[in-house]
Amino acid sequence: MQMGVQILTGFLLTLPFQQRFADLDTFQTGVYLTLVALAVLSTGLFVTPVSLHRALFRKHRKTALVTMSDRIARVGVLVLAFVVTGTVLLVVDVVVNRTAALWSSGCALVLLVGLWFLLPRLVARGPMSPASA
Repeated sequence: MQMGVQILTGFLLTLPFQQRFADLDTFQTGVYLTLVALAVLSTGLFVTPVSLHRALFRKHRKTALVTMSDRIARVGVLVLAFVVTGTVLLVVDVVVNRTAALWSSGCALVLLVGLWFLLPRLVARGPMSPASA
């Protein structure tokens, strides 16, 4: 996931150098700048556990490291969900129209919340059917 976030961040950073970027309206420019900020934040959040691990290696802080890394990764996934949703919003707004963009980004957000947050909670509860017990 970390590499994907870094690639997405790099992609977003190259957009201003594209010819069509100058055609963005105020809303689209605001969405774009928000996406860049969130992508950078997400990248930082996903790299932070690596930095923590290096700083705490062999210092007998494994429990603290695992707990903190888990929390940071969860926030990173949440921020990434907003980046992906916002990217859908921006692309569909530019290519189709704002109404389609709002609907499609809303659908993307529902899908990502379901896959990245609700599904793991359901799986963590235990067997999903009597046959799998």
